[in-house]
Amino acid sequence: PEVINGRTHKATVVDLSPWVEYEFRVVASNGVGIGEPSRPSALLKTRAAVPVVAPTNIGGGGGSRSELVITWEPVSEELQNGEGFGYIVMFRPLGSTSWTKAVVASVESSRYIYRNESISPLSPFEVKVGVYNNEGEGTLSSVSIVYSGEDEPQMAPAGASALSVSAAAVEVSWLPIPWNRHTGRVLGYEVRGW
Repeated sequence: PEVINGRTHKATVVDLSPWVEYEFRVVASNGVGIGEPSRPSALLKTRAAVPVVAPTNIGGGGGSRSELVITWEPVSEELQNGEGFGYIVMFRPLGSTSWTKAVVASVESSRYIYRNESISPLSPFEVKVGVYNNEGEGTLSSVSIVYSGEDEPQMAPAGASALSVSAAAVEVSWLPIPWNRHTGRVLGYEVRGW
């Protein structure tokens, strides 16, 4: 802390965080050393302000067909800067000019799901997430690209064959389903026998 002249009896403390409770102590010093600190002042809460820290780790993807899942890292309480804190989610199809805006009023939220039957599977969206409180809208994150949900595979694996390898085991093989821009990657197969 800055040393204040011995004839001064008040000081302005700067660079405090908005909407945070503080208490203060004063310590006297001279050429011999530093004395005991005063008793703490009463708790004082600074005024609220518009939030200035945007959410981080904007991402998402996955979800079901016709869904856009958007996720983010929530903003900690000490950076919310006031009451009525929430998130503003903005998104648009890649190449579009107009943004769709949604408000998520829950402080603890870390995801938003947009459902619309017109969303094609695996469509890229530009996404940004901002913050607000009772004082107004704050900072938006930088733009991230998030893909809408995949569709189920539209074809069955081809070339299925079985080979007996023992009295109790059969080896089954098939040709993999190729990656499809509209349905996405195949995460697994199910082998059924009867």
